[in-house]
Amino acid sequence: MKLSEFNYNLPRGLIAQSPINPRDHSRLLILDKRSGGIKHKHFYDIVDYLKKGDILVLNNSKVFPARLIGKKKETGGKIEVFLHQKIRGSLWQCLIGGPRRKEGLEVKFGRCLECVIVKDNKDGTWQVKFNKSGNELMKIVNQIGLTPLPPYIKKKQKNNKTRAKAGQARKQENKDYQTVYADEKKIGSVAAPTAGFHFTRRLIKKLKNKGVQFEYITLHVGLGTFAPVKVDDITKHKMHAEWAEVKKETARRIIKAKKEGRRVIAVGTTSVRTLEGLIVKQLKKPYTQITNYQLPITAYIYPGFKFRVADVMITNFHLPKSTLLMLVSAFARKENIDKAYKNAIKHKYRFYSYGDAMLIY
Repeated sequence: MKLSEFNYNLPRGLIAQSPINPRDHSRLLILDKRSGGIKHKHFYDIVDYLKKGDILVLNNSKVFPARLIGKKKETGGKIEVFLHQKIRGSLWQCLIGGPRRKEGLEVKFGRCLECVIVKDNKDGTWQVKFNKSGNELMKIVNQIGLTPLPPYIKKKQKNNKTRAKAGQARKQENKDYQTVYADEKKIGSVAAPTAGFHFTRRLIKKLKNKGVQFEYITLHVGLGTFAPVKVDDITKHKMHAEWAEVKKETARRIIKAKKEGRRVIAVGTTSVRTLEGLIVKQLKKPYTQITNYQLPITAYIYPGFKFRVADVMITNFHLPKSTLLMLVSAFARKENIDKAYKNAIKHKYRFYSYGDAMLIY
């Protein structure tokens, strides 16, 4: 298939710039992947579409403030270093913004944090070595880093006259760009698993009271999820590796549900990729041989893929020509997704990270 087949025109005004409050009051497009039928609801109505015994699988990875704004030591010019993935010790894979990037360039962030660009990876990323590592580095990053909002979210310029107000605004931004169930022990994403934004603690309680079973997996969102596709033949695209983790007890409960004919409902494309990339490998194993999985995955899903774990999917509306749009097109059939997106635009749904949701069943 060609990349151009996954393009569509979206009015700029439909790109959501902030989350709905409360979160579960966002709109919900219900798509029947067999018939192509569409219904319009609100996300809190999802209680009516889930039933006792369903397994709801959510990605509990937590986003950290990965954007560091520094100054080049030699010129004083501004430069952005976007932390992507730790390699080892104080060495990180990063994205570098701005002109005249080069190996050997030294960057300073405030008083105590510095780095040097040590290698151009020739894939759009760079290896960067910091003068701090481990918890010491992350403590500084959490103090000075900015929320890694997507570029289509345009921050409103405010006159924050005091440092306290600026810090308060940054804190709110970090909170907005996070699921309510993100695990403090699972920090590692540089982009949020946004399908989970629509869940509130009140809605989670309602679903649990109904008998819906919650299971958590971890995939640290990175370039594998948001890197653009640059080849016309989509089969030639190579996914960047992202770290994923599924505990054996979680895998066992999900596989048990599959064997009992209960539905596995994936919240977001990252949950789908983890289920189909890791859980699928254990489906035929004896119960006692199902193990913990902790490894990088490069699962790439596009039309023609055979799904073996996820039965239902909760997702947002994705960017044109993205691997995320390809994944949902594989799950629901491309003609159904094309129809649903046209319908969502007609009814002025909000798109992308802070936008509305779809339930595909």
